[in-house]
Formats: sequence, structure tokens, C-alpha cells
Amino acid sequence: MRNMTNKKKKRKDGIVYSTNPGFVYEEEETQEETLPNQQQNLKVRRDKKGRGGKTATLIDGFVGLEEDLKDLGKMLKTQCGVGGTVKDGQILIQGDFADKVTEILQKEGYKAKRAGG
Repeated sequence: MRNMTNKKKKRKDGIVYSTNPGFVYEEEETQEETLPNQQQNLKVRRDKKGRGGKTATLIDGFVGLEEDLKDLGKMLKTQCGVGGTVKDGQILIQGDFADKVTEILQKEGYKAKRAGG
């Protein structure tokens, strides 16, 4: 068995070594609070790539805490009556619900736009 701890190492965006004696690596700032709904610019698009030809609806552009993103994803899945997931800063809804999701987000006060086809 291979040791899995190697995969969990923190990456530093490709910085391996610096010859600058005064160099200090600055880590990415984490979002400490979620922007209000009116300030969110969400993009809703359909996608089939890597899903065996099945259509999914993706929501990108959320700025805020992971917990708030998960709550939004849960609300959208419930409203559409389908499954989905929240990972890598985006919400995935199973099926072609781009129009319905856009409408729901706009009713909730988000700036939501359809992107792509």
C-alpha cells in the first residue's frame, strides 16, 4: 500500500525555491464572511463533460464561506427536487435546470446570469 499522506501536503502555488533573501510567501486569504445576496455574481450553466453524456447544471461565482455555499446548494436541490453536490466552490445540480435555478436565485436576490449554451 502506498502512503496517502503525501497527497495531503500543502502546495504553495508552484513556488519551490526563491533566491531572494527577503522573500516571504504570502498565503491566499480565506474568505471570512459571505457577501450579501445582492453582491453575488453567480453564473449558471449546463454541462455534460465527464458525466457520461448526462446533463448537469453548474453554479459558479459564489463568494463566501463553504457552509453558506452548502446551504445554498441544499436549497437549490430541494427546490428542483433532484440530487447534486457542492465542491470546489461550485454547486452541481443533476439534470437540466439552468432556467429554473436562475429564476430561483433571482427571486432570492442574487445576481444570477445564464452562461454558455
